[in-house]
Amino acid sequence: MSNTTATAEQLGDLSATTLLRFATAGSVDDGKSTLVGRLLHDSKSVLTDQLEAVERVSASRGADAPDLALLTDGLRAEREQGITIDVAYRYFATARRRFILADTPGHVQYTRNMVTGASTADLAVVLVDARNGVIEQTRRHAAVAALLRVPHVVLAVNKMDLVAYEERVFAEIAEEFTAYALELGVPEITAIPISALAGDNVVEPSAHMDWYGGPTVLEHLETVPVSHDLTSCHARLPVQYVIRPQTAEHPDYRGYAGQIAAGTFRVGESVTVLPSGRSSKITGIDLLGKAVDVAWTPQSITLLMEDDIDISRGDLIVPSGDTPPTSQDIDATVCHVADTPLNVGQRVLLKHTTRTVKAIVKEIPSRLTLDDLSQHPEPGRLVANDIGRVKVRTAEPLALDAYADSRRTGSFLLIDPADGTTLAAGMAGEAFATAAEEAAPASDDEGWDF
Repeated sequence: MSNTTATAEQLGDLSATTLLRFATAGSVDDGKSTLVGRLLHDSKSVLTDQLEAVERVSASRGADAPDLALLTDGLRAEREQGITIDVAYRYFATARRRFILADTPGHVQYTRNMVTGASTADLAVVLVDARNGVIEQTRRHAAVAALLRVPHVVLAVNKMDLVAYEERVFAEIAEEFTAYALELGVPEITAIPISALAGDNVVEPSAHMDWYGGPTVLEHLETVPVSHDLTSCHARLPVQYVIRPQTAEHPDYRGYAGQIAAGTFRVGESVTVLPSGRSSKITGIDLLGKAVDVAWTPQSITLLMEDDIDISRGDLIVPSGDTPPTSQDIDATVCHVADTPLNVGQRVLLKHTTRTVKAIVKEIPSRLTLDDLSQHPEPGRLVANDIGRVKVRTAEPLALDAYADSRRTGSFLLIDPADGTTLAAGMAGEAFATAAEEAAPASDDEGWDF
């Protein structure tokens, strides 16, 4: 049996530690996979046989030391090309915190995967090659992190060993990136000079940069404040399944099952079902086969109602005194992730929580220019990796919160109805974009005209 190099004493009581989800991002060859490998290796979170396998592969390639990037680059194409293609998720833990990390691709072609990895992240580590500084892909990843409302961003200026560990190089890059990220609305930026290959300031402090007095990457990851307490947020339960056994034991049982997206539900509470607007009262909550009086996010539950009203998959159950507006017209910022463009007038499917409806792209008011964060008006289409504003008309009313208020119920996907390809990831309401432009009257479209 494989043994980890971490001991029980080092891991401590993990049940009492907090969980941090974080994603790495950056351009090709900036060293993301090497940084992740160094984190895993130096924090003693690597299985013995995993390390031995990496050492064998590295030796077969003539390398003098283990290539730690191989700990995350698992696809054959990734190892052959020396790049990351898919999002690699890894779990590790220290005595102070548990971590779920997403090592995302740096190539512009795979920016869509960065959106996937960062969509649930509490923190994003954006790597920059100290020799190249802030480039377009760096700005794109910063924009995606801001758009997805990632609360903490770490700028890791990597390969400092290749610029003689000069403080001036680090300071210039940190100043440029910080100014750009602040303009995007990123709430917190921490800059750390590192060498992932040599291990400087990743887990252990660097002996080569005595001018830097801040935390190492791991120290910052262990101490950055995070909160997963969504119980005080707007209570939302997307209905995933209606349970009706119709058995002799449960002849009249009708329950509405789903995972609580945010907030808390209690027995006796008055709730409203959207988009129908019908109201009832919670008479019971089933959790893991047992009746409870209260349930909270992210528990998966079944609600029982006082009234026998029509509720189906895709409906949203909310407190009667805290209902989001329902509308067929959605203004949002999207990150286009498909190879095919998104055009004005295009028919799409819109997936919001457990509900999927037909929709039409009525307008694309603007596209973000990454260089200066200006808005290019009326581009007519969005192509792969573009970030822009869209106005979408849906066939049925939807209850969306603003993404700034809820990442779960303020987000959606636009899908190609022909083949099911995801076209764009959308965030309802205003993100970091300028105020919504005046809407121009849209002409009717044949077919899906709502």
